[in-house]
Amino acid sequence: MAATIYLHWSATPYTWVRSGAYHTIVAGDGHLHRLHSYTIDLNAHTWRRNSNAVAISCACMGGVPDPWTIPPTDAQIEAMCREAAAVARSWGWSADDITIQRVMTHAEAASNRDGRILHDNYGPVAWGGSGERWDFMQLRKGGPDDGGAVLRQKIRAYLRGEAPASGSTGSSSGSMAPAPLAFRRRSTMTARSRQLAVEIDIHGTSWALAADLLSLYDIPYEWNPLQRRLLIGSNDVAPFYRDDAVQESIGHPLFEMALQGGSAPVILRGILRPDAAAAAARDAAGDATSGAAFSRAWCRVLEFAEEFGISVTYQPFALGERRGG
Repeated sequence: MAATIYLHWSATPYTWVRSGAYHTIVAGDGHLHRLHSYTIDLNAHTWRRNSNAVAISCACMGGVPDPWTIPPTDAQIEAMCREAAAVARSWGWSADDITIQRVMTHAEAASNRDGRILHDNYGPVAWGGSGERWDFMQLRKGGPDDGGAVLRQKIRAYLRGEAPASGSTGSSSGSMAPAPLAFRRRSTMTARSRQLAVEIDIHGTSWALAADLLSLYDIPYEWNPLQRRLLIGSNDVAPFYRDDAVQESIGHPLFEMALQGGSAPVILRGILRPDAAAAAARDAAGDATSGAAFSRAWCRVLEFAEEFGISVTYQPFALGERRGG
C-alpha cells in the first residue's frame, strides 16, 4: 500500500496521551507527543490501512454527551498540519503531492473517499456511512464537511514555507522559523564519578552529547542520520511521554531516541547542533561536505537521567548509577 498520512481525533480530553494507537498525539495547546517512530507500522489506527501509514491524532472531541464541548483547537490544527508537512517533507513529497490519496482524515478513509479499498462505509452518516468514524469531516460544530480539504490546504502551505491562510479554525501563527535556543557557556559535571562535558543554555539547563551519555552508562545504540534517530538497545526503559518534551519551537533540528524493535516507542527528543571543531577541520581541508553532516545530537541531561532511571543529586548537579543496574 502506498505511504499515507492519516489525521485523527482521539475522542478524549485535551491532555490524553497513550502509546500504541497513534504515532503522534497533539495536545490541546498544540504540544506534540511523538510516541512512536514514523518508520514503524502501528496496528490499530485506521481499519485495513495500517501498513506503510502514519497516524497523527489531536486529543479532543471527548465531550459527553456533546463531543463538541472539547473541539479541536486552533493550536492543535496548526501543529498537526505542521507535523504532517514535516513527515511529508522527510518522504520527499512536495506541496503538489498532498492529495486525498496521500493525506486523509479518518472520516475520509472510513468512507473510502480515495477509492483505494472497497470496504464497508463506517464513516459519517452524511456520507452514507454508519457513523462510527467522522474525524475531521468538520473542523467546527455546524461547519461545512470540507475538513480534509482545509487540512490538506494548510499542509501544502507549510510545505511551501507559507503562513497558512486563516480558515474555519481561526488565524494561524505563520511559518517563520523560531530563533534557535541560545547556549551561554560550556562546563563539566560529575557522572558516575567521571567528568562529563556539558553545555548550559540561557535558561540554566544542562545539555550533553547523547552519545557521551549512552556510552557512559554502557547502553548500546545505533545512529540513523537519515531518520535523525538513535535506536537504543535496552529492554528496561519505559518511556514517560513527557509533557515538556523538546518541541520544534526550540529552533534547532530535532532527533528522536527510540527503543529498538516492536513499535519503537520514543524515549525522548533532543536537538542537533553543529560540531564547530569538525566544521573547522572541514573548512581547513577544503572539504565541501554540507555542514549538516557535522551536526551532533544533544539531549537534556536531567531528562536523560529520569528516562533511564539514573540517580541524581543537586548542589552540585551530578549523576550517579542506574537504579537496579
